Amino acid sequence: MTNNVFWHASQVDRQMRETRNKHKSFMLWFTGLSGSGKSSIAYAIEDKLFKLGSSVIVLDGDNIRHGLCSDLGFSKQDRNENMRRVGEAAKLFVESGCIVLAAFVSPYREDRERVRSRLPHGDFYEVYCQCELSVCESRDPKGLYALARKGEIDNFTGISAPYEAPIKPDMVINSGVMSIDEEVDLIFSRLKAKGLISSQD
Repeated sequence: MTNNVFWHASQVDRQMRETRNKHKSFMLWFTGLSGSGKSSIAYAIEDKLFKLGSSVIVLDGDNIRHGLCSDLGFSKQDRNENMRRVGEAAKLFVESGCIVLAAFVSPYREDRERVRSRLPHGDFYEVYCQCELSVCESRDPKGLYALARKGEIDNFTGISAPYEAPIKPDMVINSGVMSIDEEVDLIFSRLKAKGLISSQD
């Protein structure tokens, strides 16, 4: 960054946006192996929140790689940069008064913690989609595990690249055994308990 780049403050601040939206803004960061249900639960929660009148958006790993991060591969360095860009984009959405549901494998703890550190305390909640590798592999919705097992995909998390599970996640859903409805109910109960959404929702 050069000395000629300055941050411009908006006349419409976050508190004003949250007041108009009638809810707090924050981010749920869904992490887990491919096939653990991150995107499915994120979109299900988005649908319910939207129907309740919330300003909400899903940032999905595949969708992000179609545009913002289309130039990145899956090396550790590229994954680090992918998460950096996503974190900065998510921060802007939170500041705009939006509830952000980010669904990314995000295999490295340091990347997830770096995103957390970019947001004020209480804005970032790590949700671990806990699911056994065998279950994820049996689902294999994109056929990626099969290709990784054949050696046709390099740096595939869980097979040829590591996944560092959260040590103290803010929320855990056992996505290997729970239904989507059960997962949604659990997440909503946690959000209400934390005062992030109204108990009447």
